Amino acid sequence: MEYLSLKDHVYNYIVEQINSGKLLPGKKVNENHICEMLKVSRTPVREALIQLSSEGLLDNVPRKGFVIKSLTKQEAEETYFIIGALDGLAASLAVPLLTEKDIKEMEFYIQSIDLAINTENYRMYDKMQQAFHGVYLKICPNKSLVDLLLQLEKKFLINLGEIGPKDQLKERLSQINNEHRTMMELFKSKDSVELASFMKDVHWNIHKVENLQL
Repeated sequence: MEYLSLKDHVYNYIVEQINSGKLLPGKKVNENHICEMLKVSRTPVREALIQLSSEGLLDNVPRKGFVIKSLTKQEAEETYFIIGALDGLAASLAVPLLTEKDIKEMEFYIQSIDLAINTENYRMYDKMQQAFHGVYLKICPNKSLVDLLLQLEKKFLINLGEIGPKDQLKERLSQINNEHRTMMELFKSKDSVELASFMKDVHWNIHKVENLQL
């Protein structure tokens, strides 16, 4: 098991709070509350907040403290464009290294995502779609690229259960999972050029910013 420092535990806790919708854009992070909840000193809390600020999830506002950052539409579109290019590149670099076992693993996660959507288990959906992308990101030989990609994706942490009518949400998530199926077929055919293009132009299309950031 990977050892986590106190700072890492605090970092993961704050990210989870943002993802669950308990910390909303514009809301100040209560450092004392975190210290009490996790039974840690202020030092690891401050370290985690500084890291999250450097990654663009928080704003350090003078005389106010750390506040959950909200993205403007332009910032979201620009970030989406970069993520799409980086994710497509990471996938294309992983193509020649992908094994049959990796393909079967992606198929399993796609089926699990379908189950999560049908049962409205959005926490499971989030974990399974991250696991799907994690298959090729783990194999990608350019680790610096992957680290940057994952850092940028944190800007789009959302609580799926709070988004719009459930029927529309299910339809959008099902469409995204169908995109996962297309990606898997492109992995199978080892078409790295088409795969990178699909992920940039379709899976991470900037128009999705207006509806659902996934």
